[in-house]
Amino acid sequence: MLSRKFLRRTALTAASCAGILTLSTLALWELDRAFPPPLSAKLTVSTEVQDRDGLLLRAFATPDGYWRLETRLDQVDKQFVDMLVAYEDKRFWDHEGVDVLALARAAGQLITSGHIVSGGSTLSMQLARLIEPRESRSLGSKIKQMLRAIQIERRLSKREILERYLTLAPYGGNLEGVRAASLAYFGKEPKRLTVSEAALLVALPQLPERRRPDRNLPIAHAARDRVLARMVSAGLINDREAARAALDDVAGLRRRLPALAAHAAYAMLPKAVPGQPLKLTIRRSVQSGLEQVAREAATKLGPRLSVAMVMADARTGDILGEVGSANFFDASRSGWIDMTKTIRSPGSTLKPFIYGLAFEQGLVAQETLIEDSPADFGGYRPKNFDMGYQGDVSIRQALQLSLNVPAIRVLDAVGPARLMARFRQAGVTPVLPVNEAPGLAIGLGGVGVTLRDLVQLYTGLANGGKTHSLHDGSEPANAQSTTATILDDQANWQIIDILSGVKPPEGAIQRGIAYKTGTSYGYRDAWSVGFDGRYVLGVWVGRPDAGAVPGLSGYVSAAPILFEGFVRSGLAAVPLPGKPPGVQNPKRDELPVTLARFGSGSDGLVQATPTEPAPTIIFPPDGARVDLATNSADATPLVLKLQGGRAPFRWLANGKPLTGIDRTRTATWLPDGTGYSTLTVIDAAGRAASVKVFVE
Repeated sequence: MLSRKFLRRTALTAASCAGILTLSTLALWELDRAFPPPLSAKLTVSTEVQDRDGLLLRAFATPDGYWRLETRLDQVDKQFVDMLVAYEDKRFWDHEGVDVLALARAAGQLITSGHIVSGGSTLSMQLARLIEPRESRSLGSKIKQMLRAIQIERRLSKREILERYLTLAPYGGNLEGVRAASLAYFGKEPKRLTVSEAALLVALPQLPERRRPDRNLPIAHAARDRVLARMVSAGLINDREAARAALDDVAGLRRRLPALAAHAAYAMLPKAVPGQPLKLTIRRSVQSGLEQVAREAATKLGPRLSVAMVMADARTGDILGEVGSANFFDASRSGWIDMTKTIRSPGSTLKPFIYGLAFEQGLVAQETLIEDSPADFGGYRPKNFDMGYQGDVSIRQALQLSLNVPAIRVLDAVGPARLMARFRQAGVTPVLPVNEAPGLAIGLGGVGVTLRDLVQLYTGLANGGKTHSLHDGSEPANAQSTTATILDDQANWQIIDILSGVKPPEGAIQRGIAYKTGTSYGYRDAWSVGFDGRYVLGVWVGRPDAGAVPGLSGYVSAAPILFEGFVRSGLAAVPLPGKPPGVQNPKRDELPVTLARFGSGSDGLVQATPTEPAPTIIFPPDGARVDLATNSADATPLVLKLQGGRAPFRWLANGKPLTGIDRTRTATWLPDGTGYSTLTVIDAAGRAASVKVFVE
């Protein structure tokens, strides 16, 4: 039987041990709190610019010159992670920072062989070394690593430890992290690695400089093969998989990290927040294709010439690809200048909108004849690009051939101020010479616009007359997206139908697009803007210093790039918009006299001296208020009656032609809403009458 003295001594001893353990625990806890591992600071990682789908467009090195891309486990191939854990720390998911069994094994091997056979470091210990580099390989440094590993395990989850390791692990040179290494050595993100690639990435961090494949290819091969052998032993792969992987070549080169959309990426930098990727509306596949087209085209065009391109989604205004220059780093082409935002003369690319306004106002039809001959507009004497004249041509031919004189005749009737107002309404403000009002010269490029401006205007043509303001994600946070009408849907379709019939450049792949070209005065700028039913692509070619380039033209220099750009964008072709209800496109022999020829009168209509009395609208009378129940399902049309005039007659409501051409003196009109409306009738001799009514 135990004595009381023994029991008392045992109790005192246990109490002392418990006290010592408690004090030790408290001391360790205080030390842990006083000297925490450097985990609180946000990792300094490369700033990333991503595309609309989160794919890397461009990265910028850290301030200390490293390519260090933040890595999440869902960005990395799972088999690679399994191989890494099996090779480096097979009990990673079970230990609490230090693997005692691995340390004992390593110590035993050191004692028996006299040198280090295998290490006992866990991934947590390696992370401790990465975030707090050791000054020596002493026993004290090793003990400090183990203590730090325990601290790290208390603060981070296993997943977070792996992610930090995969972000910081060295892979040779200034590459840190598995994403930077995979992009540099394999040209791809580490999401889907081959067995061979995964094995090499597992092997590199142990001796990153010695095993770099771009400098020591045989050593890299051998290190990869050792990892493969270990994976067979661990049961992760079988012998056959390892043998196949060992046959794969290891590329002995280091690629550049993705460097797409240079101008847009640099424009995003002021918005950078550490650790958060910057996002553009660009689609990487589109951007890559357009940049390749621009580089190849600039090489063919010759020295000092550059190429800029903008591709946008007409339905949203999203920029899917933008190339500011043929090569950002080519000083001979002033590659650092973003030519998508530089103001230049647009040449003939604004002509479709001149004719569009004429269609809106009922001044022309596609087969209306117009004279292409020398003309004087108050001292302004436009000439055609080839200095020749075609005589009488149709409106369709005048636009397709981009004839200058007919375009100015129509602009003179439409009004330059009205054209400029429509551009501003669509969110584009062309730049005029200082203290100058809009003149006829704007129809031939006598105004400044950017490539982005042009593409924005043309989004209206591809989108039923509705333009969207362009954006790529680099705009200020308070920038608002706007939608506006550039043309009504009927006039818009007439322009689409004409431009879709322009002959593609020789050798171009047919894609079903409508397009227009332009060349600025003095052969300084060549343009081509085209669209299908959804996407708009604009191309500019020229010298950034605005120097003249003899022989430069939109059709020869820019149009082939446009068609190639559509092909290389990889976007599926979308059919052009269909004909809206009620659109008329009569043949020439079906045109009324009023639309047969675009005349020289101030209103652009044929002048005549008929003997019949001029037309007069007798119902509704001017100033009448009519109740048509327009807000109900029982709305009734208004009967229109006139006297005099020569048939056939064309009626217009608020400047828009009513369906059909009437030979009788009655017509009907169903307004689309209440309020004041102006009704106009034009007879075959070009004489007009109007009344103003209020619809209730």
